[in-house]
Amino acid sequence: QVQLEESGGGWVQPGGSLRLSCIASGFPFSYYTMSWYRQVPGKERELVANIHPTTGSTTYADSVKGRFTISRDGLRNMIFLQMNDLKPEDTAVYYCGRRSPPDHWGQGTQVTVSS
Repeated sequence: QVQLEESGGGWVQPGGSLRLSCIASGFPFSYYTMSWYRQVPGKERELVANIHPTTGSTTYADSVKGRFTISRDGLRNMIFLQMNDLKPEDTAVYYCGRRSPPDHWGQGTQVTVSS
């Protein structure tokens, strides 16, 4: 079955960096667009970034452009989200997804940005 497992969340001060990872299994990883979404309580889950499986083309939310970078490793069936210059408004639970919008989700990893 499809499994997605995120890691790498935590607490960081404003201006800091974190790198999220997601390992995928149970499906042919190289065929699927993969994505990162985030959600704060009381709001809908929103797209952060996605990456095409073959072209590597990427899409970013305007709020993270220039600060976040999505990448994928086809040999290890993983995607990553490098987050730099983090802001308090980036605080959320971050989810890895297969497809965009996703048909499968990971369990999420908490990112907290505060001083």
